[in-house]
Amino acid sequence: MTAPAWFTEALAVPAGTGETGAGGVPIRYRTWGEPGAPGVVLVHGGAAHSRWWDHVAPLLVEGRRRVVALDLSGHGDSGRAPAYDLHRWAAELRAVVAASGVGERPTLIGHSMGGFVTLTAALTYGEELAGAVAVDSPVKDRSPEERAARSRRAFGPARVHPDRDALLARFRTIPEQDGDLPWVHAHIAEHSIRAVDGGWTWKFDPQIFGGIGLTPGELGRPGCRVALFRAEHGLVPADMGEMVVDRMGRPAPVVELPGAGHHVMIDQPLALVAALRTLLADWENPVPDAWNRSTAPAQAAAR
Repeated sequence: MTAPAWFTEALAVPAGTGETGAGGVPIRYRTWGEPGAPGVVLVHGGAAHSRWWDHVAPLLVEGRRRVVALDLSGHGDSGRAPAYDLHRWAAELRAVVAASGVGERPTLIGHSMGGFVTLTAALTYGEELAGAVAVDSPVKDRSPEERAARSRRAFGPARVHPDRDALLARFRTIPEQDGDLPWVHAHIAEHSIRAVDGGWTWKFDPQIFGGIGLTPGELGRPGCRVALFRAEHGLVPADMGEMVVDRMGRPAPVVELPGAGHHVMIDQPLALVAALRTLLADWENPVPDAWNRSTAPAQAAAR
């Protein structure tokens, strides 16, 4: 099946690259748009990488934004850390924001495990952000990637494969879903492997799955706006949005993406882009007084 023009044109948009350090580990990132413009930072899921966003990021620039996608430590082309947790990755986000030329108070957008990282950043240093968006991130004991690793259904010890094409053919999303666009799937797979002595292997560090879930009890009141995106056929139950909003003590839109599976950038990328464009345009407006008043009880309770 031939890739449509919008996809090939998005991939043809030149992307800058950069590197910063966090916790003694080199962190790589990709950029689109002019430095200093209002910023959007895209955060991938567990065992994924920045290039899951290659066909999405250019469509969010719209001539007025700086868009950045990073590789968290243990993922993609970034370095590996002695241990991993959500707070380490949130600190890496902060370092990338400082180094990548985004404007003041960017918006963070995280998918799956990346949504946990995004919410952790919002809870830790949310006053430095314009907003945080979690895309189909099930706030419960463990992420889907960690559950698959613990049950040994995926993400086992790194092995070297002599045949590059055979390894690419083994690429699967966790959870698997129907309706993946084959050209998106193939592009992501191609950038998920690296050459090593004796052949090819996956880029991610198998040690990342030591504890990357976010439980309801860990939620609190963030210092920035928050929005939750739910894929219709994804992992977030319809009532989870209400629970998260209740735990966070402030209003937040819950946006459903019709027809989408968990990996929304692979099966419904244009619907995801349309929803994000709408949300970002709305968040460029000042926070209404009514919104501030609606958070007053939560603020009083926090005091």
